Amino acid sequence: MTISYDDFQKVDIRVGTVIRAEPFPEARKPAIKLWLDLGELGERKSSAQITRHYDPAELVGKQVLCVINFAPRQIGPFMSEVLVLGLPDRDGEVVLIGPDHPVPNAGRMF
Repeated sequence: MTISYDDFQKVDIRVGTVIRAEPFPEARKPAIKLWLDLGELGERKSSAQITRHYDPAELVGKQVLCVINFAPRQIGPFMSEVLVLGLPDRDGEVVLIGPDHPVPNAGRMF
C-alpha cells in the first residue's frame, strides 16, 4: 500500500533519552518499564517487550525513537504513553531504533 507524505507526517516520531528503566514482572509478556526524557515535551512512559537484548540498567542514557501521538495504553498497572520503536532480529526479538550520534531530545524524525 502506498501512502502520501501527508499521511506519514501524521505519525509523530520523536527521539527521547531513557532516564529510568525497571523490570515489569506484572506484564503478561516479559517487558521493561521505561521513562523517557522528551525534552520540551516532558517525560513520558513506555512498556517495551525488549528483555531479550536489554537489561534495565544498561538502557539508562540510551536514545530511542518513539511514536508520541498514539493514545495511551494501560498495560496491567502501568500506563504506557508512547510506543518505543524497534526492529525484529532473526528470532523475532526487538532491537531498539535510535540515532547513532547524540541528538537533542524531542527531535522529530522526518
